[in-house]
Amino acid sequence: MSEWVIGVIGGSGLYAIDALENPQWIAVASPWGQPSDALLTGTISGVKFVFLPRHGRGHRVSPGELNARANIDVLKRAGCTDVLSISAVGSLAEELPPGKFVIVDQFIDRTKGRPSSFFESGMVAHVSMADPVCPRLSGLAAAAARAAGADVHEGATYLAMEGPQFSTRAESNLYRGWGAHVIGMTAMPEAKLAREAELPYALVAMVTDYDCWREGEAHVDVATVVAQLGSNAATARALLAELAKSLPATRAPSPIDTNLDVALITAPDARDPALLAKLDAVAGRVLR
Repeated sequence: MSEWVIGVIGGSGLYAIDALENPQWIAVASPWGQPSDALLTGTISGVKFVFLPRHGRGHRVSPGELNARANIDVLKRAGCTDVLSISAVGSLAEELPPGKFVIVDQFIDRTKGRPSSFFESGMVAHVSMADPVCPRLSGLAAAAARAAGADVHEGATYLAMEGPQFSTRAESNLYRGWGAHVIGMTAMPEAKLAREAELPYALVAMVTDYDCWREGEAHVDVATVVAQLGSNAATARALLAELAKSLPATRAPSPIDTNLDVALITAPDARDPALLAKLDAVAGRVLR
């Protein structure tokens, strides 16, 4: 693919992209169920963007009820070549205060009960998650964030918790001991599913609070988060405009574009036709 089509999954506080030219909301059906919302399509500086509000407009979908499989599937069906996730997070590190933009490069998955793969019995595949984000897209996002005026930190581990409740102090301190830097409720299994769909994925984490580990710090609540979201979201929208201007004219291939070449394990004659039909967008390139 030589043309960039950037999928953007907007987290808390980011429900639209003001800079889009010729914006249009389109509904895309998925065999994996209902996505969070319709897709907002348009261009910025000649680059096509496809925006999905992760929690739906009006923030109506709880983290544990997100249909991440449908969300990634519809972005793939819409022709996205890369996916940029923008998420609100709590900080588990003193050096990452509220307002900081953090470019995540690793994850610890503590979610439970969420379907985390497109591949099931009847079509088994195993993708590598050793390096779970795309370094190219992450670098471009970091540069765009700085150009937009953000205070940026590159390289951090995101602890994905189930939610929707915030952490206990004991949990918050445990995660700090594990080496996690930020905490959120939505990046998993989203990042895993993007990898299975051969979509290079990057995550910009916008810090809203210090979680609850910090001695003497007021515990995190929705009011605290919402107060920080306004300025973070404005910077995130500027980031997308800067990203569009900075993308190379031609998109060079990424190794992630073809990672399913070495992931499928089920023998062709043992594959479930019904599951193959559901995988038409995600894995059609290697299943045809």
